[in-house]
Amino acid sequence: MSADGDLPVGYADVAAAAARLAGVAHRTPVMTSRSVDARVGAEVFFKCESFQRAGAFKFRGAYNALARLDEAARRRGVLTFSSGNHAQALALAGRLLGVRIVVVMPADAPAVKLAATRGYGAEVLTYDKDATTREALGARIAAEQGLAIVPPFDHPDVVAGQGTAAKELLEEVGPLDWLFVPCGGGGLISGCALAAAALAPGCRVIGIEPAAGDDATRSFHTGTLQTCRNPETVADGARTSSLGKITFPLVLRYVHDMATVTDPELLRAMLYLWERMKIVVEPTGALGAAGLFEGKAEVRGARVGVVVSGGNADVAAICRLL
Repeated sequence: MSADGDLPVGYADVAAAAARLAGVAHRTPVMTSRSVDARVGAEVFFKCESFQRAGAFKFRGAYNALARLDEAARRRGVLTFSSGNHAQALALAGRLLGVRIVVVMPADAPAVKLAATRGYGAEVLTYDKDATTREALGARIAAEQGLAIVPPFDHPDVVAGQGTAAKELLEEVGPLDWLFVPCGGGGLISGCALAAAALAPGCRVIGIEPAAGDDATRSFHTGTLQTCRNPETVADGARTSSLGKITFPLVLRYVHDMATVTDPELLRAMLYLWERMKIVVEPTGALGAAGLFEGKAEVRGARVGVVVSGGNADVAAICRLL
């Protein structure tokens, strides 16, 4: 990897990942809405990663990481731990590249994500998240079976791959004043902030996470890594315990602000995107939009980007919530 100063990932890695993903990942659509523009008083561009392969931005980082493994690691196989979207993405990337994938998933992961991960050919091992952590269980299984670990976010190749979403957005619509990005473990926002710093230096990047899992926001504002154990939120893709050793320094360097939204605010934003823009978005995928709608930054008169990170919605469960 080419470092950016003292950091393990730089924009050159994002550009290299984009070349690696060309013709493999979808170049997802950028959508606009006059009703959204009128609501917030800005020109808003939604980067719809809900239309990405496997239904979320995660395919970018998963494929990039697998493609960079040496042949010996590919032959042994790869393990990851994920609540769903990274699991599906790595399973699909493994099928495309001929790599065995083992996924540790919480037993209460959305049924649609469990089924899709198995459907892509991965071996799924479920666990009780109240009894152990996915990291501890995953490390033990990987050691026993000789598997390489490709974690959901805290990996230089994963970060570089995720940054290609913002790279595509900025290349298509030009410089932005603000970019709203969902945040869980920080892989997406780290990569997107790297791309924004290189392609639109005046763009302010703001990360949005669920209020019940506000570890990244507390970490950002205190400058010290904070944790949040098994946060209970409808944003299942953001139930991470903390930012990572790789993503935290990148967030501190390149992100301009972090904020939170409540689950009711998140569900309202998700439903608005369903109804007004006809986009099927999962709760985690609507975090950026919720931050915009709830006024987490003053955007009136600005050009604003919003990353819609995923669309793997468990419709039955969401209908019960609504």
